[in-house]
Amino acid sequence: MSVEDLANYLQSTLFLGVPLITYLYVTAIAVASIILERVITRYLRRFAKRARLPPNVTNNLILTFRLLILVGAISFLVKVGGLPTDWILYFSTVGGAAVGFASTKTIGNFVAGLYLFATRPFRVGDYVRIGTVEGIVEEITINYTKISTIGNNVVSIANLQIMDRDVTNFVYESDEGEGLYCYTFEITFDHSVSSSKIGEIFEEVFEQYAEKLPKKPSYMIVRSGGFERVYMVYLYLKKPEDIFTFRPQITEEAFIRWDKERAKAKH
Repeated sequence: MSVEDLANYLQSTLFLGVPLITYLYVTAIAVASIILERVITRYLRRFAKRARLPPNVTNNLILTFRLLILVGAISFLVKVGGLPTDWILYFSTVGGAAVGFASTKTIGNFVAGLYLFATRPFRVGDYVRIGTVEGIVEEITINYTKISTIGNNVVSIANLQIMDRDVTNFVYESDEGEGLYCYTFEITFDHSVSSSKIGEIFEEVFEQYAEKLPKKPSYMIVRSGGFERVYMVYLYLKKPEDIFTFRPQITEEAFIRWDKERAKAKH
């Protein structure tokens, strides 16, 4: 029996009202889907291990690709199952419109999440500033990135919004290769105290924290106007959560000394 004769036989022979060739198509699609799912899952797990992705991110990626494989398999099954063309067109149109209307942002967040995983501008545990939000990255998912702020609040930022914002990662590699966080923040003073005296204030404050920090803080003036001078403070830390402790302490110490110097200048 030739291949053509076998195909005609399978097409003409019915079992429970369904041609035998349809069962073969269904079996082939099911087997191919299972093999594809196993291969992609294994690859994603290896990729996640190399990229050091969090477990929840890995699970989200695997679940997403499993859903895509499932949708593709169902589409093929519907096609070989003999469903009328007008029904397929109807469900495709309605389903496509519903998905397009309801999940445009979700798809955008998903794509943006994949981009973040690929470019890796930050990792879980990094101290970052995303737009006006800054804090420690607690979790990165397919759709959202969660930031723990200094006020003990967790802010969820859609990954699609991250693409439109300036992102600053405060991870800093020292000359010795030690991974530190170089956090920068501004302190503003008026002109009631001389710049040389402000320099002394900074040195006194920084000296108090020289032994508490892996590297002594530093500063530089970034701009000066008719009413104020703005200084940039560079704070080096090993743990990002220390930023929540040392930044307010150093700022308060600097202003206390500045107030004392300003009081002396008035007298």
